[in-house]
Amino acid sequence: MESPIEAVAPARRAASDAEFRDRTIYFVVLDRFHSGIDSNNGRNQELNDPTRQDWHKYWGGDLQGLYDKLDYLRGLGINAIWVTPLFEQIESYVFENDRVRAPIHGYWTQDFKRINARWVNDESEIRVFSRNDTIFDRLLGDMHSRGMKFILDFVCNHSSPAAVDGKGRLYDDGVLIADFNEDQAAWYHHYGEVQDWNDDWQVQNCEVAGLATFNENCVEYRRYIKDAAKAWIDKGVDALRIDTVKHMPLWFWQEFNADLQLHKPDLFLYGEWIDSSPYDERALAYANSAGMSIIDFGMCYALRDVFAVRRPEGFLVLQALLNADAAYRNSTELVTCFETHDMPRFQSLNADPNMLHLAIVALMTSRGIPTLFYGCEQYLHNDTDGGHDPYNRPMMTEWGETEAGRLIGILAREREVSPAIQFGGQWVRSVDPDVICYERVYRDSTCLVILNRGEERDIAAAGLDMPDGDYTCILTGETIAVRDRALNVRIPSFGARVLSRKGPAVQGRAVAKFQVNAAPVNPGERLAVIGSCPELGNWDLRYAYFMDCVNANCWFGEVPFEESAGQTIAYKYVIFRPDSIEQPVRESRVARRRGVPEDGDVKWRDWWEH
Repeated sequence: MESPIEAVAPARRAASDAEFRDRTIYFVVLDRFHSGIDSNNGRNQELNDPTRQDWHKYWGGDLQGLYDKLDYLRGLGINAIWVTPLFEQIESYVFENDRVRAPIHGYWTQDFKRINARWVNDESEIRVFSRNDTIFDRLLGDMHSRGMKFILDFVCNHSSPAAVDGKGRLYDDGVLIADFNEDQAAWYHHYGEVQDWNDDWQVQNCEVAGLATFNENCVEYRRYIKDAAKAWIDKGVDALRIDTVKHMPLWFWQEFNADLQLHKPDLFLYGEWIDSSPYDERALAYANSAGMSIIDFGMCYALRDVFAVRRPEGFLVLQALLNADAAYRNSTELVTCFETHDMPRFQSLNADPNMLHLAIVALMTSRGIPTLFYGCEQYLHNDTDGGHDPYNRPMMTEWGETEAGRLIGILAREREVSPAIQFGGQWVRSVDPDVICYERVYRDSTCLVILNRGEERDIAAAGLDMPDGDYTCILTGETIAVRDRALNVRIPSFGARVLSRKGPAVQGRAVAKFQVNAAPVNPGERLAVIGSCPELGNWDLRYAYFMDCVNANCWFGEVPFEESAGQTIAYKYVIFRPDSIEQPVRESRVARRRGVPEDGDVKWRDWWEH
């Protein structure tokens, strides 16, 4: 009997999560990006510092400021903006080390259905769901007209810490509905701070940094937080980045994500599991089973180790991480970065701009969806206290052209049009501590990348997928020859070269993106999908649709549908031995049945069944 996930549904319900692999995300701490209005609307003016000397108070960045810089960001090639939480925050004092701290970061929410007065142009705009003429509405409209996506940072784990006016006081559009100190309805856990970080129960149920931690077993809480998320989505938010996901159980995320994706199927979701890696079993379980993607801290630390810390092992660290990609069901949809708001900036570890430039090229051309922290293109950093919080969140003040910005612009635009960078596997062709050459390969598209963090030298690589020919580096304009599927080129110290060959994008009335994991494919064998429709060969093996290998655990392919668009089809996967279609290995199961949409894209993620 089929599982509910695979039950036949009408084709019009076949839409799935949005495609973000063509996106370059720019992460903004809103208070520190740009001030668009002179006034600051918060009720408690003592939490503001217009002189911008107290790093723990509001400095005046707002949504108008972000709106005013959309031309700048789109000029960088940015097509998705992730903004720290916009929700109404507590307005009372929090004392820490004898000083006042304000929630400039947005993670101490008191009302998930109102917007922080400091972010809007007039305090009347805080009831953002009661009108459609706020600065938030104008921002979304302008972004969407430019082809840009808005990502809202969303917090499910906690509300606010103990402050002068209490702890965990939660409102529903201005109406008090929960209070940590008078919690008769059990909206919160009351187990104190985490004492043992190796105890999963404590990590999921106890407090982090004194924050009032929600009780996910309370159905009223679950309804409230999901209703709030749906309201923001209905306003036009395109994606959610979910905070502190490791502190809530997997079942909660599976329910939360299912409800949100039922509400808006083409929603992209990703979570912050701090210090996640392919070697962390719980983080992997979340990444593979929660129903959304994850921030790839493994890649973050690898890039910092290679370029900022300059570990002696160098690029062998990156190669080892890529070799572990098969632990994920789809490494190409992980959200990647080399710095965040919770760690010192890259340049606080290494101020050499050459190292930042190489890290940008590696991030922008590697598998996953790249995220840039605001100001990195302007070399923004403050090294007080080693650059730790809050000094990793300086005010953005420069907006001119830079080499870092030039590289970002070239590579962000290339990502938008390169199927290889979006979907392809990442295959290392040559590597040592100071040099790496890798290719991204998908169908007849290839992107070849060479990085040198050491001295000038000749670099050779063979066994390339890049066809023979003369190619122009998209970063330097240099011509590089590929002969007999090999190259030999001299690369200067701190040099980067990127060659790109783009085949046509897969196009059809509808396009289904097939992904299958755990297929027992041996070297030299190929995997294909066959099915009940003309596009999949009508079960004739001679016309099976071949897929591309992403890594040892993942095969991917886009299938265009014309004649079968809007219909329900059946399909299964098959493995062909080298140079023959005789005696293939078929999945041992009844064929899957799914509805092809009338038009547009859909993603189908499957698991090979023996």
